[in-house]
Amino acid sequence: MSDKKMTSSRRHHLKSLILGIAKELLEAEEKQTEEERVSYMEEKCPALSLPSSVQELQDLCKQLHQKIDVVDEERYDMSIKVSKSDKEVEDLKIKIQDLKGKFKKPALKKVRMSADSMLQALLGSKHKVSMDLRANLKQVKKEVKEEDKDAVGDWRKNVEDKAGMGGRKKMFETDA
Repeated sequence: MSDKKMTSSRRHHLKSLILGIAKELLEAEEKQTEEERVSYMEEKCPALSLPSSVQELQDLCKQLHQKIDVVDEERYDMSIKVSKSDKEVEDLKIKIQDLKGKFKKPALKKVRMSADSMLQALLGSKHKVSMDLRANLKQVKKEVKEEDKDAVGDWRKNVEDKAGMGGRKKMFETDA
């Protein structure tokens, strides 16, 4: 068992070797990214040569404006793509949370409030008059419905009137 263990000096030596290799790889990566950046800048931003005449300066300004417009279009397109992907990510997060089922809705407390306190909470200092809700209701008088005594009289007559197809039609017309 003791022959499998590594001595601290050996472990320290291996650790320093690994760190040295990682440092070299990081430096090489930084150098490569710097070279890529320089080549990209040379490609996209050539050296500026200022012309001497006014007409050539105007042409140069027009070219620069066209390039700015193209870059603005690309930037807008990219921002739209980013916003869409952000929205998709949020939707997917919500779906994942729903699928996990760990989201618990808090229990809501029942609050007893009178109409006055509710209006005061909504309107603030504007509401000072207590409100009687029944005072504004309309008074409705109940009408006593007097039934026709003739309709109650002879039931045979009603049956004969409503008999047959014509009678059924009358029955539906009177109900409607």
